[in-house]
Amino acid sequence: MKVLPFTIPVPHDKTIIVQKDVLPHFYPHLHRHQEIQLMWIQQGEGTLIADNNMHRFRSNEIYWLGANQPHLFKSEASYFHPKSKKKVSAIAIFFNPSGQLSSFFDLPEINTLKRFLQQHSNGFKIPQENVSEIANKIVLLNKSNGVSQMIHFMDLLKSIAAIPSLLPLSMSTQPQNYSENEGLRISNIYNFIMQEYEKPITLEDAANKAHMTPHAFCRYFKKHTRHTFLSFLNEVRINEACKKLTNSNNETIANVAYSCGFNSITNFNRVFKRITNQSPSEYVERYFNREAK
Repeated sequence: MKVLPFTIPVPHDKTIIVQKDVLPHFYPHLHRHQEIQLMWIQQGEGTLIADNNMHRFRSNEIYWLGANQPHLFKSEASYFHPKSKKKVSAIAIFFNPSGQLSSFFDLPEINTLKRFLQQHSNGFKIPQENVSEIANKIVLLNKSNGVSQMIHFMDLLKSIAAIPSLLPLSMSTQPQNYSENEGLRISNIYNFIMQEYEKPITLEDAANKAHMTPHAFCRYFKKHTRHTFLSFLNEVRINEACKKLTNSNNETIANVAYSCGFNSITNFNRVFKRITNQSPSEYVERYFNREAK
């Protein structure tokens, strides 16, 4: 039983699971499973936590998550509003190269693909210029079965493996081994921070949420996330700031800074540049220049 253990229901006659979901929001807990997961987010936005790294996700993006890689697609807060009519939709493909497919991946002709899986255990995001091609192949896989599905699966893997310079979602070098209780506790802490980030959260607030003393919480949080509490809180705040700076509401940098929990523009600019390697204005300019291309 590892973080939060999540068992993919595998039919007796299937080695590749294709799952289409339309839900009010994505599964809200940090979890892991033995299967590699390819996730095409057709509709939805929020924050992906992969190991101890955060990434903004939006509609029509595709993510690869390694076997046993802790992850959480945290939908935006608006999806959890009691009166929300928003929906998320996604197609997820699950397969376990160490399960029934192991003998297949041991074939000499498949060695290149097996090496690809081993080299990308920390996951990656499909580059946007490749999304259309990969999404079309996911659709074909979803519509097929039997031998045809296996052929489409191999074609999908072959196309993904041919994409150059895939950047990992996480730089973690070994999986974190949480017990189920630890997984729940970390998940609850993550959720608390991501829901309350715009408020002046203190270390004591987070420690109380975890039912720990501040000193014990600091050691626990650093051990399990490789972040200090403040560094994680700042990353959540900057991640949310990036979303607000690039939405269609034309908010000023100052308004974004204060709405994301920073008490001064100077501190916001300093933290933003440390995390993103660019100033807020540079980030906005580069983002819209990319969107215009």
